[in-house]
Amino acid sequence: MDSFTSLTSFVRTAETLSFVQAARSLGISASAVGKNVARLENKLGVRLFNRSTRNVSLTAEGTVLLSRCQHILEQLREAEAELTTTVEQPAGKLRVSLPVIGYRLLLPLLPSFTRRYPDIELELDFSDRLVNIVDEGFDVAIRSGKIADSRLTSKTLGKFSFVLCASPAYLREHGEPASPDDLKNHKCVLFRFPSTGLIQPWELKGLRITGDYKPASVLTANNIEAVIRISTSGLGISYVPDFAVREALSQGDLQEVLAGCCITQGTFSALWPASRYLSPRIRCFIDFMAANWIG
Repeated sequence: MDSFTSLTSFVRTAETLSFVQAARSLGISASAVGKNVARLENKLGVRLFNRSTRNVSLTAEGTVLLSRCQHILEQLREAEAELTTTVEQPAGKLRVSLPVIGYRLLLPLLPSFTRRYPDIELELDFSDRLVNIVDEGFDVAIRSGKIADSRLTSKTLGKFSFVLCASPAYLREHGEPASPDDLKNHKCVLFRFPSTGLIQPWELKGLRITGDYKPASVLTANNIEAVIRISTSGLGISYVPDFAVREALSQGDLQEVLAGCCITQGTFSALWPASRYLSPRIRCFIDFMAANWIG
């Protein structure tokens, strides 16, 4: 920082050929400018100015240095202007990783986001595999569950609950369970996590259904959208996030069963590589999603 201050004092003095004028433009005293220039001369081991009681002029070494320093300071000014513009109107490509089911929450927000930030180019990667955000070059990931990677910073976007649901056709044929224990007599559609191969447990009041649980019939899928479609087709009862079946429930394609018996809540978080500085395009995306997340 001292070197930068000395270089700035030198350039202003060289451009105006006056310590007083340089001091006025920098907002410091003339003696401070003189000391900054003297410090630079001592460091470089050369005299940069010819000084007299009335005039200041550049030496040959000062002329060479001025040309270099003006170019450097101009680049700094351009960089500052570019960053300021970026902060005011973030721009550039933003790579975002989301679970497949995440489109139900994200897509309704995209029109408003793109209108507000038209210079941000979104690249969306929908996948249920456990991506390595840092190594695979993602700027942001949206995920549910606990965050285990210490290289990541996170911000909660919103919470969701689970519901049990089945199609009206299934319930007409097999009846509606009256308690969680009745599920052992029903066909159940289970979800297997693609990243771990484990079955999504059903956390219910008085009962926990896991991969070892054996109801009357089990159908398993590793895609939550497939689980929902299977239930909609009348093949069984499923345990799914409430936001994923909100539309199907409102349209009557699915019907909630054992309302209020699901006890677990999930959380969606935005994750990004831990860094002291957060780029404007990442910050505006995270802040926008947190403020507008549809839970």
